[in-house]
Amino acid sequence: MSGPGSNSSTITLSGAIERYFQVSLYLLVLTGFGTLAGTGAADSPTIALVGFALLIRGYLLSKRSDYQMPTRWTNYLTLAYVAFFLADYTMLSRSFLTATVHLVLFGMVIRIFSVHKERDYYMLSVLAFLMVLAAAVLTVDSVFLFAFAGFMLMAVVTFVLMEMRRSCLTANIPAREPIDSTTYRRMAFFLAGTSPALVILILAGASAIFFLLPRTSAGYLGSFAAGNDMATGFSDRVQLGSIGQIQQSNAVVMHIQIAGDARSVFDLKWRGVALSRFDGRTWSNPTEQFPILRQPDGRFPLWRKAPGTAAAAARPIHYRVLMEPIGTNLFFVAPNPRFLAGAYRVLATDRGGAIYDLDPNHPISLYDVDSDLGAPKPQDLEKAAAPNPPEVLEYLQLPTLDPRIPELARQIVKSSTNSYDRATAIERYLMTQFGYTLDLPRVSPKDPLAEFLFIRKRGHCEYFASSMAIMLRSLNIPSRVVNGFRTTEFNDLTGNYVVRARSAHSWVEAYFPGYGWVEFDPTPGDPLGTATGWDRVSLYVDAMASFWREWVVNYDASHQKALGADAMQGSRSLIDGMRGSAERWYERMLARARRAQRAFSNSPRRWSGLAVVFCLMLLVAVNIGNLRRWMSERALAARPEVAPSRAAALWYHRMLKLLGKQGWRKSEMQTPQEFLTCIEDPWTRQRVQAFTQAYEAARFGDSSKEASRLPELYEELTSAERK
Repeated sequence: MSGPGSNSSTITLSGAIERYFQVSLYLLVLTGFGTLAGTGAADSPTIALVGFALLIRGYLLSKRSDYQMPTRWTNYLTLAYVAFFLADYTMLSRSFLTATVHLVLFGMVIRIFSVHKERDYYMLSVLAFLMVLAAAVLTVDSVFLFAFAGFMLMAVVTFVLMEMRRSCLTANIPAREPIDSTTYRRMAFFLAGTSPALVILILAGASAIFFLLPRTSAGYLGSFAAGNDMATGFSDRVQLGSIGQIQQSNAVVMHIQIAGDARSVFDLKWRGVALSRFDGRTWSNPTEQFPILRQPDGRFPLWRKAPGTAAAAARPIHYRVLMEPIGTNLFFVAPNPRFLAGAYRVLATDRGGAIYDLDPNHPISLYDVDSDLGAPKPQDLEKAAAPNPPEVLEYLQLPTLDPRIPELARQIVKSSTNSYDRATAIERYLMTQFGYTLDLPRVSPKDPLAEFLFIRKRGHCEYFASSMAIMLRSLNIPSRVVNGFRTTEFNDLTGNYVVRARSAHSWVEAYFPGYGWVEFDPTPGDPLGTATGWDRVSLYVDAMASFWREWVVNYDASHQKALGADAMQGSRSLIDGMRGSAERWYERMLARARRAQRAFSNSPRRWSGLAVVFCLMLLVAVNIGNLRRWMSERALAARPEVAPSRAAALWYHRMLKLLGKQGWRKSEMQTPQEFLTCIEDPWTRQRVQAFTQAYEAARFGDSSKEASRLPELYEELTSAERK
């Protein structure tokens, strides 16, 4: 993409603009691709191939090579990609958005190597913008803000240079080339300096408009998120091992802020879906869901006390959850949720107590929940001996089992006398006799539970929870497996619990007549830790990302109202503070004035001298620009051959001032030759004519020899005036 004048030894104005335009357009495309690649949504082969193509284009641009792909090749590649696009959409990516992103990247790569017409430059700019638009759809991370700011910076520079280039190409009269060789460099520095300021102003204005405009709702772009392991791990049908796949990722899933908790005093599990049916490899649930009606106060009631269930001591908590777009319509809540509030119109629940969002226009993002952490006491559960009610009999279903599994369960609980002691015995046995690992064989065995319990004896939480639930059922204790997350990280900067994908977890709920479902966790686990070292740095990044998600991505009318209330309260506090500060400042100034008056009265000579020195320093500081200009002109006048054109203008101006004192003043409308005819004295006119000839040769011909004569000719005129 080299332009006219790029291979010429002499740099011209059009050539410099063309060169800068090619570089800025390349950087615009590069930042657009970097924004898209930074989302992490593009696959590695695509990033590698497109990145390699951009590196080649950058290398050719640095060598000022004018390589262009033949039009015939471009046509063949385009026709071939049409077939590939259909295959990509139907068989490879199986996503219209991903296939379209691949199409945009292909068009960009082809276009940067085949710029034949003016419209191709505009097409490249549009493709760069489409990459940024795709990145906005694929991510809600705060990193996008910085990447977008970089793209805006390059877009401003590119379109300014594009307009300058168009003006040069369409101008009827070419611009005069500057004499100073550093002019083009200063032009580049000027663009590099003013563009960031313009971008900052654009972002500031956009931020003001964003925060002030009324809005009814907001949400993540999660409706565009494709299904993934995160979604399949929390659906109505979960294959054994799905949670282990989720735990391979370190991505943030949600932030949770518990009211009144600034020191991480809670170690909770965040319940997602409870599964009841097991076929030996897969847990599943009935697909039946029941709608939840919104109350007049806007909250959804989540809890109904079962008949005959004893009440536990109340431990109410209120918390706010800010979820990432992970492709699931499942709410994650603490045990025993009571009420849920959020910008959702339709909610539903199932028999296991999972809570679903049925509002397609409001994907799960921000919601508030009230829960009750109160649980029955162990001594009360030991007395639970009533028969199981009919509604929990489905939680006794068993697949065809290896006979060693129920036998192992009976051996573990042989000394236990009640259901609660049997459950705790199995929980303790699995926790102490088995090891935790995510490194499992790729090929699933024929009987995963038997292989875990009697051969491998190592696994992740799903194997622990499934083994306990099945052994409890073999002992006629209703049980189910719950998939969700556990708390492993706390950010004391924001007061939020940070839940990552690696914290995905499975545990067990067992039913006790008269008390309901009670939680058990047979998986060995680590306590909630404190971040140190580099992990501490990540908390600052997470704090910034939390602010971005809550106050930018998820900004809605409720946030706007809270921001307005805070602004009003802050304004009143600011005014009161300014009034108090002004009064204190006035008192301090009055006290200083009195001390200064006493000091001046005691030693007036000393303070007068300091005042004179201060005034002189102030005078120098005010005129520092004039002093620098005077010194520069003095140096240039002493050595005019260094910059003949500028020196000629300086000496000619001095000559005009000298003649003005003698009564001959040059009008702005007169040329130097016309001014000569106005000088009546022949001797003066002769010397002014010689001065003018040397001036024109130096000013317009850049003659160092003639420039060096100007001080001598000026001295002749000065000596004549003195005589």
